[in-house]
Amino acid sequence: MTATLVDSNVILDIASEDDEWLDWSAAMLTAAAERGPVVINPVIYAEVSIRFDTIEALDDALPPELYMRVALPWEAAFLAARAFLEYRQRGGAKTSPLPDFFIGAHAAIAGLTLLTRDVRRYRSYFPKLRIIAP
Repeated sequence: MTATLVDSNVILDIASEDDEWLDWSAAMLTAAAERGPVVINPVIYAEVSIRFDTIEALDDALPPELYMRVALPWEAAFLAARAFLEYRQRGGAKTSPLPDFFIGAHAAIAGLTLLTRDVRRYRSYFPKLRIIAP
């Protein structure tokens, strides 16, 4: 079984019924769930929470029967910082690590496949990461 870490953009496409991405995101999430566990972490949970007014509504949208909630490994925090340092050395303007660095590092450290539609940063800073993307 292959576990898949689902990026917040995929979940938000489904929650918002995005005109452009709903079909792709829903199909890819279904396929991931058929292959094995679907995983989220606290960073993804936080990003998705912006779409909801209450924690109860958020938890209804992210039921634990579908989304396995996994903490970020300490090693992922270190790898996220290393990727962020590389980003800054390449001229990146942000002054604190972006959520994508934590998400990519988590998938890399835990050996998870990443389901996302925003691959640019992941491919640049986590080149060995298995990614499902358009």
